[in-house]
Amino acid sequence: MRAVCWYGARDVRVARVPDPQILNRKDAIVKVTSTAICGSDLHLFNGVIPTMKPGDVLGHEFMGEVVEAGSGEGAVKRGDRVVVPFAIACGACWYCREGLTSLCDNSNPNAHMAEALYGFSASGLFGYSHLYGGYPGGQAEYVRVPFGDTGPVRVPASLSDAQVLFLSDILPTGYMAAENCRIRAGDVVAVWGSGPVGLLAMKSAYLLGAERVIAIDRWPVRLRLAESGAKAETLNYGETPDVVEELKQRTGGRGPDACIDAAGMEAHGTTVDALYDRAKQVVRLATDRSHALREAIQACRKGGTVSIPGVYGGFLDKFPMGAAFAKGLTLRMGQTHVHRYLRPLLEHIESGRLDASFVVSHRWPLSRAAEAYRMFNDKREDCTKVVLDPTA
Repeated sequence: MRAVCWYGARDVRVARVPDPQILNRKDAIVKVTSTAICGSDLHLFNGVIPTMKPGDVLGHEFMGEVVEAGSGEGAVKRGDRVVVPFAIACGACWYCREGLTSLCDNSNPNAHMAEALYGFSASGLFGYSHLYGGYPGGQAEYVRVPFGDTGPVRVPASLSDAQVLFLSDILPTGYMAAENCRIRAGDVVAVWGSGPVGLLAMKSAYLLGAERVIAIDRWPVRLRLAESGAKAETLNYGETPDVVEELKQRTGGRGPDACIDAAGMEAHGTTVDALYDRAKQVVRLATDRSHALREAIQACRKGGTVSIPGVYGGFLDKFPMGAAFAKGLTLRMGQTHVHRYLRPLLEHIESGRLDASFVVSHRWPLSRAAEAYRMFNDKREDCTKVVLDPTA
């Protein structure tokens, strides 16, 4: 079959790989009908996530039709149309029973690698390095889905792929980022990064009761989407000398009630600390660029919450822990517990309260994936999100 494979930093190709096989009784084989390039895939594309191997199949946002299923009870059946969460969960361990499915104890076969780096291992992830299990991803014609009794959610024929594809990752991720803010009616929420996750966090913040949402970015197309698609106020950091001071001015001197860092480990900026971050990452003296997170902590009001859906992979330099402590901030973060949100968000989609499809700018055949990665990474052609069709 054809699949999008990683061969090194900025080297992604569509290649022929073996078809997936049923390995365990709860497995399912899904024929992929839609798959997307996620912003966090760009961390792999740029070579900043360790433990990738040449030939690894990428992709963790996908859906399709079950064409083969194991004999396990309660698993999906042949012919089911499903969306698959990006985090793989067994459904039986303590973390899964607590609804913390992205922290599953049993789905990462390379847990020892994560334990050496982080102390404990979280769940396995599709298409996201051997640190997270080395599972082949969903930017392919077919994919093996473990724990078919726990992960995939059946979706009705009345909803299009465009309406439900992002249940796999960015919609639950944006929603959990907003939920982590503990939003109350009348709150002001500031969001760093108007990529797909940031945009959906903005929409979710309003759904959860925020009065105002402020989007912080510098790319015109993303700021326009934040304004038109997410109904947010916008702040162009490229034209604003001091983002923290501007947010104070917009909130009567108090600061936002909650701040969301949807930028993560490759955050951009124009200030001295952002240039410092970039230089250290280039020469491998730092793993992550935390400029956006620093600003979020500085800007958030006293006693507020900083929510971090943006991916971080290692160690942060110049982290303002003193500000977080002195202001009594709550920091909430982590991979999304997608399984917890699938059915509630599906109901929002069916009712028309949530539509994530507005973030998509390009729909291309799988054969153009390498070109799509470069375009998305370099923010050319007003690219905000690419959906790939493996059948084309």
